[in-house]
Amino acid sequence: MAAVLEGPKPEETAAAAEDAASPTVEAVGSRPGVPILLAGNQLNLDLRPGGCRRLQYLCSQQHTQLLQVEFLRLSTHEDPRLLDDTLAKVPWSLLRLRSLVLKGGQSRGALGACLHGTLTTLPASMRDLACLAHLDLSFNRLETLPTCVLELRSLDALLLSHNRLSELPEALGALPTLTFLTVTHNRLERLPPTLGSLSTLQRLDLSENLLDTIPSEIGDLSSLRELNLASNRLQHLPASLAGLRSLRLLVLHSNLLSSVPPGLAHLPLITRLDLRDNQLRDLPAELLDAPFVRLQGNPLGEASPAPPSPPDISQVPEMPRLFLTSDLDSFLVTPHGCSVTLACGVRLQFPAGATTTPITIHYRLWLPEPGLVSLGPHDFLLSGVLELQPHGVAFQQDVSLWLLFVPPRVRVRRCREVVVRTRSDNIWNDLETHLEEEAPKRRWARCQVPHFSWFLVVLRPVSNTCLLPPEGALLCSSGHPGVKVTFPPGVTEEPRQVSMQVVHMAGLELRALLEESEAAVSPLLCLSQSGPPSFLQPVTVQLPLPPGVTGFSLDRSHLHLLYRTPLTTTWDDITTQVALEFTHLYARFQVTHFSWYWLWYTTKTCVGGLARKAWERLRLHRVNLIALQRRRDPEQVLLQCLPRSKVDATLSRLLDRYRGPEPSETVEMFEGEKFFAAFERGIDVDADRPDCVDGRICFVFYSHLKNMKEVYITTALDREAQDVRGQVSFYRGSLPMEVPEEAEAARRRKGTDALWMATLPIKLPRLQGAQGSGQGTDFSLMPLNLGDAETGFLTQSNLLSVASRLGSDWPTVALHLGMPYRKLQRIRHEFRDDLDGQIRHMLFSWAESQTGQPGAVGHLVQALEQSDRQDVAEEVRAILELGRHKYQDSIRRTGLAPEDSTLPSTSASQNPESAQA
Repeated sequence: MAAVLEGPKPEETAAAAEDAASPTVEAVGSRPGVPILLAGNQLNLDLRPGGCRRLQYLCSQQHTQLLQVEFLRLSTHEDPRLLDDTLAKVPWSLLRLRSLVLKGGQSRGALGACLHGTLTTLPASMRDLACLAHLDLSFNRLETLPTCVLELRSLDALLLSHNRLSELPEALGALPTLTFLTVTHNRLERLPPTLGSLSTLQRLDLSENLLDTIPSEIGDLSSLRELNLASNRLQHLPASLAGLRSLRLLVLHSNLLSSVPPGLAHLPLITRLDLRDNQLRDLPAELLDAPFVRLQGNPLGEASPAPPSPPDISQVPEMPRLFLTSDLDSFLVTPHGCSVTLACGVRLQFPAGATTTPITIHYRLWLPEPGLVSLGPHDFLLSGVLELQPHGVAFQQDVSLWLLFVPPRVRVRRCREVVVRTRSDNIWNDLETHLEEEAPKRRWARCQVPHFSWFLVVLRPVSNTCLLPPEGALLCSSGHPGVKVTFPPGVTEEPRQVSMQVVHMAGLELRALLEESEAAVSPLLCLSQSGPPSFLQPVTVQLPLPPGVTGFSLDRSHLHLLYRTPLTTTWDDITTQVALEFTHLYARFQVTHFSWYWLWYTTKTCVGGLARKAWERLRLHRVNLIALQRRRDPEQVLLQCLPRSKVDATLSRLLDRYRGPEPSETVEMFEGEKFFAAFERGIDVDADRPDCVDGRICFVFYSHLKNMKEVYITTALDREAQDVRGQVSFYRGSLPMEVPEEAEAARRRKGTDALWMATLPIKLPRLQGAQGSGQGTDFSLMPLNLGDAETGFLTQSNLLSVASRLGSDWPTVALHLGMPYRKLQRIRHEFRDDLDGQIRHMLFSWAESQTGQPGAVGHLVQALEQSDRQDVAEEVRAILELGRHKYQDSIRRTGLAPEDSTLPSTSASQNPESAQA
């Protein structure tokens, strides 16, 4: 039922009945003459900016309808003085207020991090809210609990999560009717003993704090049913916990517990006791055998080491700080701890006592590979892959990890967040991540490392998760308030983890895609869960109706509920298979298993194909494929993936060095998608490549990396007699068993879901004697003594390989090598029609001047890195490493060194050419 303020027109009343609570409809006008709508007894002013001014205007008019308001939501992302002045007016205008939500966190930063509100205290007049039973102050900047809260005698639920509270006041125990208290994600170091006076308290959540002890008075909470103390620093528990006779759920995971009170096994109503990831070595037999106990991550049964003697603080040295150079891939961690900065920019901090014995940590950076990285359909990769060894090592204290990542350059839709993802047992999991910024282009993702494995940074849709108990639960989306999932009691036998992700699609984008002015869609909902695929009871899903559609104007023949399983590419219309219930703003339906769900409003009769187009449009990045042959050496083929907007510019830059084939039709792929390039019809790929199998190369596109591969194709035919014509074909997913004879047949079959994407021609011209090698004749391949025994040696053939990779970046490399700008201009003039000649002349003239000079190779690698050609620098390092191994093997084979000896680096200078053979 809608109460009307400021007298809206009659035709507006029905359409506004529930729009006051909708994120798409303005709830309160901000100036005279604008209709102000109130939905029932709820006033929601947190979904649009300017809520404080609207509430002040409403209070200044002294509307009698304000007496009906029992539920008020107000965003705290406002000016602090304006917010304080507005809250001071609330007790005088909203006399029947029962629920007050002053919550931050609804706005997000550029990288998806929740922004805390500006609320630091409450005005003293708030004590006059005599009917207030529910108060939510989450995601703010409270350092102490406002005194007025302790005088709200009717308060039933108090939410203080994600603030800066370091302690709770003693007077908190005087709240006579409090049944629910959550102070998770704060800085609590102690609890007041008066907490045990809350005789009516039923649910208490103190997780994610800094608690190391719990007062024994907590055993006096006679009505307590759920207690969550996870992710603290608890080493002992009071025996009084065994006196909580009403307790059903006790969560103690991720602490430092070495033992628990034996009386916990005799709690009469306990259904779940979570003791995972502690230091428990021995437990009473009743708890070891109990089905409701979770014990993973504990060293049960292991011998307990002697407790270390407390260190003499006066003699403990300052924590060492290590800065690793690029030639180091390991470092030593001692019990004193250390702070480490790797050459790649990664930082680690090992606190004192993190390890009881010295341990050597190794690290390595990997490029993303199909078998290593798995991205979701709407994920965006922001970093390379960091590997820390030894894998699975357990530390006594939390180890902090800072990963440097590249912020996305494209416009990122709202409701996304940056997370660190780690791999364990071939499964990638997301860690709780905090964002830090040193400079506009230096962003850090900080997390607590549970173990050593692989780590990377990902931008993903915001994920809301909860642990679903058999008693049921309610899961809501933090980014879309109208998206909810209700789990009834008995939905599962064992607790399971459920998660929700929501992706939004702009209406203008959809209407342009479908060429239909009335088309609209709800947010796209992804639901997933651990455990069995189905639930024991139907689960109720609530989705907002598409924008512009209300329960009054709904034409059910135009509304479609679509469903998609993760392993398929098609969307199924299940509108007739479920019972859809509608309110003015929402649609509700019941399901028994989870996947993707989507509400569509369109006049089209067949929606599956349209939904697939919209789904692909929602993917963050699309890419086109390029296949080009080098002009001077047609056997060298460049394969490159580029964002669609950069294809034309890249082609114009490369065509002076490369020639066809050019992509004759659009070949689209998406972020993190795997495809194969297969060389067929008389030609093949050089089989020495590690990623080549039967002439087929597997490739994955990641948008911010240099996605370029240069491969050599070969042929068994006699090229001295005739030209060789072949083709390179691109496939999505697995390869077909047989290749069609004609490319035209493949093009006819090519579609959105086809495995075959495109076929482009390749031509190898007839060889003309020795000049068909394509390596050029202006330089001989005589030995070149470039380098020294310390950094390694490069031959002329190695430099030719480097020269073939530089392209138009060669002037930048030359300047970093110390070459005068006047000489660069002279080289450009002398080889003005030959880019390859410019590159080779620059590189070899520099190499000749460096012959016999120490550190020459290291100088080249450094210049490549400073020129943003990390790919070529890594190739040079690989050449040097391969040469060192070959040289050492050759010395051992000739018997000049024993098998177990380490060759002195100076011996390499005696025959540098043999090291690079």
